[in-house]
Amino acid sequence: MITFLHGKLVHALPTQAIVDVNGVGYEALIPLSSFDRLPPPGSDVMLLTQLIVREDSHALYGFMSGPERDLFRLLVNTVSGIGPKIALNILSGISVAAFRGAVANSDVKSLSQISGVGKKTAERIVVELRDKIGAAGAWEAASAQHGLSPDAQKLNDAVLALIALGFKQIDAHDAVRAAQNSLGAKATVEDLVRACLKKGA
Repeated sequence: MITFLHGKLVHALPTQAIVDVNGVGYEALIPLSSFDRLPPPGSDVMLLTQLIVREDSHALYGFMSGPERDLFRLLVNTVSGIGPKIALNILSGISVAAFRGAVANSDVKSLSQISGVGKKTAERIVVELRDKIGAAGAWEAASAQHGLSPDAQKLNDAVLALIALGFKQIDAHDAVRAAQNSLGAKATVEDLVRACLKKGA
């Protein structure tokens, strides 16, 4: 399994990047979201990758962030009828946070506007991923719409962690606020989460 490429970016197109790793050139298919974040050719780059092996091909897919690769894997491995090509289209057409929010809110209209995703596919995405993305997706999408300060981002991360652990959104928010009031502004995300779990809020 090739999990990442770290080398020199030789060439890039909106759909692919070629990375020289110790004299070996690797071609990775990429979404537009990753293309926009690539450094200029000749620069050092690290691409997270996913190798997909088919009977007639071996294809390497590259991503500039972990959440992009995670969503690609989730789509390809979980949603029936979605292969790597459509998964790349989805990543090219919508941000990870907006996608998670659309699924959590059953926003079929937004999903069906992505190239290669019709209404039926959008409905299938919502049905098959809603339980996996859940309330945390809606909260993450809502917070992504505003530029958060470092302190607000810390609180947001703690809330997301509690939601992932099974808290309801409003309970998680209240618990984190209470923990911050108790521990003070210097408390880390880990401190806040631990305090909330100890209280069983």
